[in-house]
Amino acid sequence: MIELSHETAIAVNKSPAHIPGRPHVSTVWRWVLNGVRGVKLETVVVGCQRFTTKEAIERFIAATTAKANGEPAPIRTPRQRQKAVEAAERELADAGI
Repeated sequence: MIELSHETAIAVNKSPAHIPGRPHVSTVWRWVLNGVRGVKLETVVVGCQRFTTKEAIERFIAATTAKANGEPAPIRTPRQRQKAVEAAERELADAGI
């Protein structure tokens, strides 16, 4: 899960410049909407714009590489997942949502 307070946000449309090989923006959108090997690129919506982060891109690359190599994708523990939920709830509360 993306934690905007700890990660560097990038508009999805600008993200190809931060990805090795500089894929076309339509490829990045496909990763967001459909995923690759069961892994989707994490994003958040702020207003009417969708963002990802440098860290989410790194997690996506690590997970898809692991899947391509026949290894299990890194899985968050229940504790990591709970911490992410709590961080998201704090972020929403801070934003008044």
